Amino acid sequence: MGNKKVKICGITNIDDAKKAVKLGAWAVGFIFVPDTPRYITPEKAKNIIQALPDNVLKFGVFMDCSIIDVVNTAEYADLSTIQLHGKESVEYCKQIKENNKFSLVKVFRVKDNQNLEGISLYKGIVDFILLDSYTKGQAGGTGKTFNWKIALEAKTLGVPIILAGGLNPNNICNAYNQVKPYAFDVSSGVEKSKGIKDHDKLLSLLSKLNLHKSTV
Repeated sequence: MGNKKVKICGITNIDDAKKAVKLGAWAVGFIFVPDTPRYITPEKAKNIIQALPDNVLKFGVFMDCSIIDVVNTAEYADLSTIQLHGKESVEYCKQIKENNKFSLVKVFRVKDNQNLEGISLYKGIVDFILLDSYTKGQAGGTGKTFNWKIALEAKTLGVPIILAGGLNPNNICNAYNQVKPYAFDVSSGVEKSKGIKDHDKLLSLLSKLNLHKSTV
């Protein structure tokens, strides 16, 4: 079925991280945005990351932080990827990429009939564009999908697309068939409560993409 990669985001504990990896997740994500339901401290994230295999990507999600704070946290926690979920400018991203140790994701919160011109400005600077649903007053984890035709259009811009927003075991195959993004980002769709993953839902979602491992 082609390229299928899944990042399980909003990890807050080691059991969920290990289970996601064991079931075949491509990456795990940690939210370093204070006052959000899935926030984790850099110290706790570091402890989890140290227990995970090297070949699994570790994303850190940041929002409108100073560059030095982002880079320091990423280095401390041993992240592989920095995900920017705020209003970070092209110049900001260029400065982050001066430290070539980290791959870089810029998030766009999609409204219907989204103008995608802004995404093209980041081409050649960021490694991935992540498309998430726009909900006023919420930065992410809304559990809502958006018009995937916009994601298809974004794929033509030449930057690998990570699809997020309301993905769950019931719609992941449909999302794959319609969009075929570089990767999926799933958080609330595999939770039993905010920040706590439902291992049955993890298995179901990864199984439907044929990513789960037969040894599990």
